[in-house]
Amino acid sequence: MDCRHGGNGLPEGNGRHTTSRMSDITCPLCEMTEVISHDGLHECVTCGHEWEIAEKADELAGERVVKDAYGNVLADGDIVAMIKDLKLKGSSEVLKVGTKSKPIRLVEGDHEISCKMDGMAIALKACFVKKVTN
Repeated sequence: MDCRHGGNGLPEGNGRHTTSRMSDITCPLCEMTEVISHDGLHECVTCGHEWEIAEKADELAGERVVKDAYGNVLADGDIVAMIKDLKLKGSSEVLKVGTKSKPIRLVEGDHEISCKMDGMAIALKACFVKKVTN
């Protein structure tokens, strides 16, 4: 399937693709709003994650499930490790790949993990961590 984008970021061509706007759909993995819908799937332009169109509605109806970057379900008390270096906004600190957390707590919002790493209390998006098994 060929998906060409024009200069405005919207797909051109046969109309099989549609791009959702800010208030419509967000990616369940990275929570960005640039989403393309095609062939019964939504696809995030930012991270490439694909999910079925009905899947998001099912998530809203049930209990919130938070997954790490590899699809492992996270729960309160789990220990996670960074999968890439992240510079902390507003400081010169960098969380290095492999840095492990103290037991995490899941919270509401776009940064769904609250934890301590390197002696700092921080909030993280689950897409930047992996679950560590002891």
